[in-house]
Amino acid sequence: MPTHATGTFEVKLLPQALANADAGPLMGRLSINKTFSGDLQATSQGEMLSAGTAVKGSAGYVAMECVTGTLRGKSGSFVLQHSGTMNRGAPQLTVSVVPDSGTGELLGLTGTLTIQIADGKHSYAMDYEIAPQ
Repeated sequence: MPTHATGTFEVKLLPQALANADAGPLMGRLSINKTFSGDLQATSQGEMLSAGTAVKGSAGYVAMECVTGTLRGKSGSFVLQHSGTMNRGAPQLTVSVVPDSGTGELLGLTGTLTIQIADGKHSYAMDYEIAPQ
């Protein structure tokens, strides 16, 4: 039975140079720095690649971020993998724990995380399990 964790986070996205300078104006690369509060007391650092289109409201992004801290009192780190699309304004986002990325007391962590943005504030809900090692 999964455990549920909730809270808020602050995020800073900083533009970075693309590895391929000829990729075009619709491509982007950003560094991610987050601070999580609530059941997840942690910080994260990561990288995001994005692509826009000529159609307003359509875009996509992928990202990887390493989260370090405590999850309901258990300390360690894990990696989150993001895959998001906007199809003419309709969002679809999947954020999953990378298998076998958990360390410390988070060894064996699996799960998914959802993100909500309301009035400019970010919150998360995470359903997870930690398999016995």
